[in-house]
Amino acid sequence: MVSVRWGIAGFGWVARDYMAPGIEAAGGTLVAIADPSPLAQASAGSAGLLTFDDTTTMLADGGVDCLYVATPNHRHADPVRAAMAAGVPVLCEKPIAATLADAEAIGAAVGDRLYGTAFDQRHHPAHRAMAAAIRDGAIGRPIAVRIVYACWVDPAWSPDGSEGGACNWRADPAAAGGGAVIDLALHGLDLAELLLGEPLARLHIDLQRRIHDYPVDDGGILSGRTGGGILFQSHVAYNCAEVLPRRRLEVLGEHGLLVATDTMGQTAGGTVTLSCGRTGAESALAFDAAMSPFAAQAAAFAAATRGGPHDFSIDRDLSLMRLFDAAYARALSCL
Repeated sequence: MVSVRWGIAGFGWVARDYMAPGIEAAGGTLVAIADPSPLAQASAGSAGLLTFDDTTTMLADGGVDCLYVATPNHRHADPVRAAMAAGVPVLCEKPIAATLADAEAIGAAVGDRLYGTAFDQRHHPAHRAMAAAIRDGAIGRPIAVRIVYACWVDPAWSPDGSEGGACNWRADPAAAGGGAVIDLALHGLDLAELLLGEPLARLHIDLQRRIHDYPVDDGGILSGRTGGGILFQSHVAYNCAEVLPRRRLEVLGEHGLLVATDTMGQTAGGTVTLSCGRTGAESALAFDAAMSPFAAQAAAFAAATRGGPHDFSIDRDLSLMRLFDAAYARALSCL
C-alpha cells in the first residue's frame, strides 16, 4: 500500500515532537511543512522536509495527500480553506478555531468533504478499549464520567524549555480563544461522547485565574449530562505541578468501574483497571500500550483518506463547539 504523504501547517512543538513521529509510526510520510518561522523551517529542513512560507504554496506543489493544521487556534481557518480548495483532506488541531464564528466558517468551507478535528484522545488505544468494554456491558449501564487532566503552564513557559523561547500563545486570549479550559477540556468532552456513545446535552463551566498572572483562565471545573442522563465532570488546569498525579479518567457503571491512569495526554501507555461492583475484584484491561494517540490518530485519518470507515465528523465537532462556547461565555462573565 502506498504511504500517505502528509503536509503540516504550523511546525511548532506539538507537530514536531508528537505528530511527526506519529505519522511515521502509522506508516505515513511527512514530506513538507508550511511555517513562516525561520526556526521552524530550519528544524524541518534538517529533517529533510520541504519547507514553505504558507500553506497555499505548499499545496500547489502537489506533493501532499492530506494536511495536518497545527497553527495557533486563531489561524486555523486559512490553511483549512486552502486545503479544501485544493481537494486535500484536513486534520485540524482542536479547538476547531479560537472563536465559534471562525469554527462555523470552517464548517461551511468543509461542507461534506473529509475533515477531522484532532481530538487525539478518542484515538488512544486505551480509550478505544474502554469504549469497546462499555459497549460490551463490562460495567453495565454507565452512570458518570470523571476526568482530571492537568499540567503546569506558567507565564514564562516556552515549548522549547528555554527562557525567551517561542511565544506561549496558549496564554493569549486572542490567539487561543481562552486558557486551560479551551485547550484541555474539549479533549475530555469529545472523549466522553465516544465512551458513552451519546452526546452531551447540558454543560456548565466554572473558571479560575488562581495561580498564574496571565489574562486567561488557569483552571476550570466542567459538569454536565447527556440526554440519557449520564453525568460528566472534569477538572482541567494549567496550575498543577507536573510531578503530581494529574491524569485520571473514570467511567462508573451500575456493575463496575473503569479507571484509566496516565492515558490522558500525548504519549503512549498508561494503565486501565476494571473493577467489579459485585465482588470488588480488579483486572487489567488490555490495549496497545506502545502506540501513541498521535500515531493512532494519524493511522485512522490516513485510512479515511483511502475511503475506509471512520468516525471523523465536522457536524459532531461543531455541535460540541457550540455547546462549549455557550457554557464558556457564561463562565467568563463570572471570572
